[in-house]
Amino acid sequence: MPISIGWYPACNRCVATAAADTAARLSLDNGVSSVATVFQRTPSNGAAGSKTMARAQFDEGTQFTQPVRQIVYMLAVLSVVGAGVWVAYPQIAPIFTANPWLNGTIIAVFVLGVFACFAQVFQLFSSVSWIEGFAEQRPGHDITRPPALLAPLAAMLRARSARSQISSSSSRSILDSVGARMEEARDITRYLVNVLIFLGLLGTFWGLAITVPSVVDTIRNLNPASDEGGVAVFARLIGGLEEQLEGMGTAFASSLLGLAGSLVVGLLELFAGHGQNRFYRELEDWLSSITRVGLVGDNDEETIDQYSLAAVLDHMNYQMESLQDMFQKAEAGRLAADSKMATLSDAITTMAQRIESGTGTDTSIALQRVADGQDRIVEALTSSGSIGGEAMDAESRARLRSIDVQLLKVFEEMQQGRQAATDDLRGDLGALTRAIRQMNRLVGQQQGRGLDGDA
Repeated sequence: MPISIGWYPACNRCVATAAADTAARLSLDNGVSSVATVFQRTPSNGAAGSKTMARAQFDEGTQFTQPVRQIVYMLAVLSVVGAGVWVAYPQIAPIFTANPWLNGTIIAVFVLGVFACFAQVFQLFSSVSWIEGFAEQRPGHDITRPPALLAPLAAMLRARSARSQISSSSSRSILDSVGARMEEARDITRYLVNVLIFLGLLGTFWGLAITVPSVVDTIRNLNPASDEGGVAVFARLIGGLEEQLEGMGTAFASSLLGLAGSLVVGLLELFAGHGQNRFYRELEDWLSSITRVGLVGDNDEETIDQYSLAAVLDHMNYQMESLQDMFQKAEAGRLAADSKMATLSDAITTMAQRIESGTGTDTSIALQRVADGQDRIVEALTSSGSIGGEAMDAESRARLRSIDVQLLKVFEEMQQGRQAATDDLRGDLGALTRAIRQMNRLVGQQQGRGLDGDA
């Protein structure tokens, strides 16, 4: 019984010591976790800021529109012309048969002019689709072949992105090239309009060339012979008038078809020109949104005005002030982080000292209690040996062996707990070091990103 009285307080003290070590490790883990959480807020905010800055949207003010309205107008004009021809076909058919070859040529040129006008508008459809895909960075746009109208723009911007800026000289050269290509297409339709007018005039003069000799021959044939009566003279007059009317039919038919065809093709060319002009204005607006302002003109003799220079200088001043504010905030953040790290280091050092001092004191107290218990055991054994003899000797040895085994287990557990606490402390210090390094890298990256954005 005295043995049990000395053994149980020592075991209770060992359990209390192990509980104190566990609580200290838990408090250290919580402190390091809270510090790591504080330091991890900065990279998440920085990543969100970089994603916000990297987000690009297509400007709603520079969207391109398809020339659907022009197509509708052109189809309406052709429908009206077709309805008029169908209604007046019985009266027009004899006119066409006056000179089928010339009139057929006029109609063929008219059809070619109509196709040329529609080709201009359909070219705008492909151009608008291509430039919208480029500006919005649609998937698969890189393998799309650019239209001929935007060949210079595609050659200049193919290696760049839609967010990159171009110089004012490049923007002007692109607009000049696109305008020149549009003028080339318009020149074709204008030439076809002039060809229709020429063919109409050609038919007119051809008809006059037939009519004038017929009039001369008719006048000459009006002189009757001595043996010729009035009926024969009248017959020759009728024949001459028929030739004159045939020539006049050729003249009027060719003039009618040529002038009417030129009028219709000119109207279609006008609608197509409206669509091209609107596309040109939208392209100019979009290029102006990605054109950067320079301090010096494109030529040696050209310089920008003082208002533009003042605006550029004001913008540069604003950027420099923003850069200075950013550096001040970064420096303040760095100083605050240094102070927090110093405070954290002191707290960790104090915590480690407390853990070591507390563990050592508890261990010494536990060992002292174990020694006291052993002294009492020896005294009890001595007294029992003198009283009980050999009957108690075997039982005492068994109890001593059990006590030795339990003490060895307690010592091993205490050593393992101390080693585990030391390993946990080392791991927490390593995690803290990595968090501090990561914070320093993020501060450097934010400073570099600020320099790049202001540049």
